[in-house]
Amino acid sequence: MTTPALLPLSGRRIPTLSPGAASFPHHRATLRLSEKFILLLILSAFITLCFGAFFFLPDNSKHKRFDLGLEDVLIPHIEAPKGAKHPGGQVVIHGQGGHDEHRHREEEESLRDKIRVDHERALQEAKEKLRKSRDELRAEIQTEKSKVVEDLKKKKEVPKPLPPVPMPKVVGVNDGDPVEPDVKEKRDKIREMMKHAWDSYRQYGWGHNELKPLAKKGHSTNIFGNSQMGATIVDALDSLYMMGLHDEFKDGQEWIEQNLDFSVNAEVSVFEVNIRFTGGLLAAYYLSGQEVFKVKAVQLAEKLLPAFNTPTGIPWAMVNLKSGVGRNWGWASAGSSILAEFGTLHMEFVHLTYLTGNPAYYQKVMHIRKLLAKMDRPNGLYPNYLNPRTGRWGQHHTSVGGLGDSFYEYLLKAWLMSDKTDTEARKTYDDAIEAIERHLIRKSNGGLTFIGEWKNGHLERKMGHLTCFAGGMFALGADGSPDDKAGHYLQLGAEIAHTCHESYDRTVLKLGPEAFKFDSGLEAVAVRQNEKYYILRPEVIETYWYMWRFTHDPKYRQWGWEAAQAIDKYCRVSGGFSGVKDVYSSNPTYDDVQQSFFLAETLKYLYLLFSSDDLMPLESWVFNTEAHPLPVLHLTDFSEGICIFQTESD
Repeated sequence: MTTPALLPLSGRRIPTLSPGAASFPHHRATLRLSEKFILLLILSAFITLCFGAFFFLPDNSKHKRFDLGLEDVLIPHIEAPKGAKHPGGQVVIHGQGGHDEHRHREEEESLRDKIRVDHERALQEAKEKLRKSRDELRAEIQTEKSKVVEDLKKKKEVPKPLPPVPMPKVVGVNDGDPVEPDVKEKRDKIREMMKHAWDSYRQYGWGHNELKPLAKKGHSTNIFGNSQMGATIVDALDSLYMMGLHDEFKDGQEWIEQNLDFSVNAEVSVFEVNIRFTGGLLAAYYLSGQEVFKVKAVQLAEKLLPAFNTPTGIPWAMVNLKSGVGRNWGWASAGSSILAEFGTLHMEFVHLTYLTGNPAYYQKVMHIRKLLAKMDRPNGLYPNYLNPRTGRWGQHHTSVGGLGDSFYEYLLKAWLMSDKTDTEARKTYDDAIEAIERHLIRKSNGGLTFIGEWKNGHLERKMGHLTCFAGGMFALGADGSPDDKAGHYLQLGAEIAHTCHESYDRTVLKLGPEAFKFDSGLEAVAVRQNEKYYILRPEVIETYWYMWRFTHDPKYRQWGWEAAQAIDKYCRVSGGFSGVKDVYSSNPTYDDVQQSFFLAETLKYLYLLFSSDDLMPLESWVFNTEAHPLPVLHLTDFSEGICIFQTESD
């Protein structure tokens, strides 16, 4: 069995198919279609032959075609002959005798000639079709299909307008200028890095999902199917807006208005397009007030709903945006869906229900929560795999890193986004974190706090870069913790931040590896070569920002600046920013990918770190797992899957 590649994805990493994986060809279906087409042509020619032969039978009284009384039906433009019966049975009498009969014979002969010509033409066309190759027939069929598609597009109904809803009160969108000159200088540097990343993408990869900054061309991965959906544009919009890069924002908006189309025949990751596209479009709408972003977000959401058509209501990992057919990753345990994927929909779907008035979105995510609440959890932990057909757990593997991470994050943020009224979400989060502390969190021999992974009753003493987001999560959830544990969780967040900083500081490039171990005398260091890469990930900087907001300890800004300098020194190239393959090498090679989440998350968190707290205040905004901010909504009724919103509008 081939081990699946772990691709660089969003802020919370999910393994996917390898980049070279291709979808199954559809040539057999096309062949069947062309064979049917040929048979249809032959049958058509045969019917034409039989029909035409009827007119060439001997002209006697038994078979006179015009005595059947059908001339008004089949050839109404020809006058009925003398003595002929009309369909009603009455005889039509003409007084011109032989002259009329002679004229009628001429007309009948003319009609026979016409039928003969039509018949011969049909046979000739059929012969020509049969002489054509399969490729030529396929091309003709494709042309006809394209015409039909174009006709359908022209006839497509104008989408129903969305109901007017009050815009939630948005605060702190254009603020954030730091008082200290040195901090302002650092923030300006981050803006310059953002402009370099965007301008490079604008020049070399515009419209593609991502950028290859060394090859200076577009790039994509299988999470977006085979489509060019402009992922970097959508992902970067809110960062551009916050940083005051309004010309660049307008360029992105124009591309979205003119080119972003979700009716493409592409199989995409439900999780990835939800956090990047739905989240990015919603955030752009709330920040700018431009309706196009809301409309596009809803159009995409409608395309994602068929993924929930499973026996349990747990969505498939992938869905075809055109056909609505869903499936799971081939490498996932026993055909399972993944906890961090189906558990990272709540924030966006609640906002979709608010904006559309359609309760389906909210009901889908609440159904997932209720189903999980009924299930047994080994040691109180949530396994990473759940079969959407049977509703049973897959292998018992629990992680706060890849495959599990953002499920826990969204429990906490569901509570925060509801203005702390969704107490069910908070209780579920608290119970999960208690089990994680008991079974996964340990201290190394050198005193570093780390979060391991639970695999079939055994704790693996390894921590991923993705897991480093948890330091910020613990700090964000400290207020409201049960049993007056706020101080404990703020301290836990600080310890995780310290461990993750050590993973950066112990490398040559001062950039963190993908994963690092805590055994055999090695601590916070990558052991395997395939874990030594850095792909512009944001999680460590994300935790620095949250810790800065809650403590204002200057070391977090210092650590963030160290990371920013290392990125600018070792990842910057003339065509953008690239990941590096070995953070322990003084001469690293590039992976030649500028990830969309670098603009959405890494640079945004750095910019926020060097801004004042009145930019995107956490009392008013909740960031999704791709760092797209969504405003707090007041949810006042959680009974029977119904949510009632009360918003303080502008």
